[in-house]
Amino acid sequence: MLLYFSLSNHLLMNLIIDIGNSIAKLAVFQQDELRYRTVVEKAEVSKVTSDFFKQYPEIQKVVVSNVSSAGLELPPAYSEKVKFLELTPSTPLPFKNLYATPHSLGNDRKALAAAAVKQYPSKNVLVIDAGTCITYDFKNASEEYLGGGISPGLKMRFLALNTFTANLPLIEAGEEHRLIGNSTATSITSGVVNGMLMEIEGIINSYKEKFSDLHCIITGGDATFLSGNLKNGIFANSNFLLEGLNFILESNIDQ
Repeated sequence: MLLYFSLSNHLLMNLIIDIGNSIAKLAVFQQDELRYRTVVEKAEVSKVTSDFFKQYPEIQKVVVSNVSSAGLELPPAYSEKVKFLELTPSTPLPFKNLYATPHSLGNDRKALAAAAVKQYPSKNVLVIDAGTCITYDFKNASEEYLGGGISPGLKMRFLALNTFTANLPLIEAGEEHRLIGNSTATSITSGVVNGMLMEIEGIINSYKEKFSDLHCIITGGDATFLSGNLKNGIFANSNFLLEGLNFILESNIDQ
């Protein structure tokens, strides 16, 4: 059920639509402030978008990020009333993109870098997105995006052990991940969870050796679980990608 905030008509809003492989995140921003967000199945995006326009008549600008090549058509009643931006490889970005293959850079990573520029100007920032994959994205104090890394995410690692072996079971991460597993299940948990934590800690430390005054952000579906177990000072923000898309929208469409 959508929630409605009673606001004056002069307080214009942005609608952010981030469409993934199976789910989509939709959010309403009033300038830089997140007013509401929801997660829906990909097939429900069109209907929920229509609902958002009805519940939030203050929406004036829309940005869509879609992993699919298929575009999203706005409801006809609203398509001519709002300013619309679809994130593509040619969309101007609020940072200098030094990626060697800029057209292959995913929209999610662009949005994360944009959020880093917006929230940490003139700072060295490493953004870790812990979802299906773990992505590492770095922008420096000169607002240059240099790149980062991609590795398997938590669920993918558990699934790989089950898929590519004959006898290892498929399990899920729990709160306990002792160093020395005393059963097959706890041994898998130890290897996967501790291995991932050590990977992240090691990468953060390597960046800190190379870049001074490093700020680290973790986001994504496994961010809360991982951040509570990391020794390095790291800030968790589950809305970082949406905030980045909102900044890209604001940067491309005049107030």
